[in-house]
Amino acid sequence: MSSLYVHIPFCASKCPYCDFFSQVGSQQHIDEYVELLNLNIEILKRNSSPSPPFSTIFFGGGTPSLLSSRQIESILNSLEQNFGIAMDAEITLEANPGTVDLAKLQGYRQAGVNRLSLGIQSLTEKNLKLLGRIHSVKQARESIFAARTAGFDNLSLDLMFALPSQDLRSLEQEVSALLNLNPEHISLYGLSFEEGTEFSLRRQSGELASCGDNLYADQYQLLHDQLVAADYEHYEISNFAQPGQRCRHNQIYWQRRNCLAIGAGAHSFIEQGWGERWHIPTNLQKYKESLLQGENPAELLETYDHQGAMREFVYLALRTSGGADLHEFKRRFERPMEEVFSVALKNTGKYLHSNNDHYSFEQTGWLLYDHLISHFL
Repeated sequence: MSSLYVHIPFCASKCPYCDFFSQVGSQQHIDEYVELLNLNIEILKRNSSPSPPFSTIFFGGGTPSLLSSRQIESILNSLEQNFGIAMDAEITLEANPGTVDLAKLQGYRQAGVNRLSLGIQSLTEKNLKLLGRIHSVKQARESIFAARTAGFDNLSLDLMFALPSQDLRSLEQEVSALLNLNPEHISLYGLSFEEGTEFSLRRQSGELASCGDNLYADQYQLLHDQLVAADYEHYEISNFAQPGQRCRHNQIYWQRRNCLAIGAGAHSFIEQGWGERWHIPTNLQKYKESLLQGENPAELLETYDHQGAMREFVYLALRTSGGADLHEFKRRFERPMEEVFSVALKNTGKYLHSNNDHYSFEQTGWLLYDHLISHFL
């Protein structure tokens, strides 16, 4: 199994809460970047070990839907020619509702994209304005209708919670409205005030206040209860899916499997030794210069030792409802998990669900995840 992440670092405007690598770019910048991505694919092929065709491809950002359907098609054609794409591959594209219409979505579908992730974030005008989104509630609904009309039967919607002045009743109404749209997948994002963002500065000045811990926990529990009652599987801390509709690409991350990456700001993981993480610097000029010189722009970020690999395996696995598979742990690391993490398992036992094969957290443990997982690190 092999996967690929493609980073598109351009947005129509910068959201005030976002700390991802992205910037406002002209059409000329985008056109040039697509050419660089295709060059990146060729160089990646020369520097990669033989691998099976890609089983998942994910266009993330930024706003990948700023690219035309022809540009997405050219990237997929290049990937097919250089690596191959599995017949049943999951190909996801993140899209902003304010940047797509029916014709564009039909073009994406014809190009081979079969899973669409729409950054709805909220279904109230007040919250969309607060979050600096460029779309309205009407546009959000229209983009979902257009996606269905274009033939997308695997649709993921993003929803943010823990927003300033958001109470349980208003969140419950938002979730009800979201469920009426019947998406196959829902990703939740609790608002955080990341250093260097506009929201962080506004919080420091007293203009915005963060959601208190108790209200955050109550909102998370409400989301869990409401979505599970609607027959969604809560299969990862922040992700829900209808049966059979889990995001295959993201599961590659949580299973600590091979995932190559292209594009400035992209990260990859290679199952070599105990594992390596690589990244491409967040510098578009350096990215361009490296590629034009025929060089691989990726730089080694971290090489894991045995202990580090075991820790990360558990860290990622306990994010999911399936949890840490004891047989898989022993197969990979040749040691029983109960032996390696005996103290951590004892200290977190109150929140761990265990059977003969797995250890996992339920939603109450996920609420305390950062604290609980520290015992394993």
